[in-house]
Amino acid sequence: MPGHFEPLPGGGAAVALDDVEISIIRSLAVQLLELIGPGPAEDAPDDPLAELFAEGPSEPPADPVLRRLFPDAYTDPEATSGSAEAEERRAYSAEFRRYTENDLRAGKRENALAVVRSLDALAVEEEGAAVLKLSPEESRRWLGALNDLRLAIGSRLEITDEEDTDLLYRLPDEDPRKPMVMAYLWLGGLQETLVTTLLP
Repeated sequence: MPGHFEPLPGGGAAVALDDVEISIIRSLAVQLLELIGPGPAEDAPDDPLAELFAEGPSEPPADPVLRRLFPDAYTDPEATSGSAEAEERRAYSAEFRRYTENDLRAGKRENALAVVRSLDALAVEEEGAAVLKLSPEESRRWLGALNDLRLAIGSRLEITDEEDTDLLYRLPDEDPRKPMVMAYLWLGGLQETLVTTLLP
């Protein structure tokens, strides 16, 4: 079980993590929460209907990581900038974003919070390791959070396709991106084995 998820009888998944791995995942999840930011309900806690009727932003985020996490719904790289088709797609994307981004942010926030809460509840043994056991629902939340973490790190590393990923394996140890690359690859392994546990 070390380093990868295994299925639990009756559903769910388990993985053995040492205290360093727990600290890394928790730190990344907290950074993701800070990047996503608070929800509308946190901005206006006295109004229970505020979140229900709150409109989201209509423009893509400025931060490239957030743009990767919340991409435009209607894009066409072939469309000429400034053309009628490009403007129409931009208008559709703005409208779609206005009514969906708050919910998407809330879902990503809940997934990252589920990761932090489950790690905080772990009892680390004297050897500095623990076995994390997740229910099927927790497994799905973890899968969403691992995907978001990899998208965020991949965006910072400017990974756009499989070719870029292949180059990561050949980075020299002295490259300052190496720790982030190692985290990206490790999270990918965790994500892949977690997906396997959720397959019927």
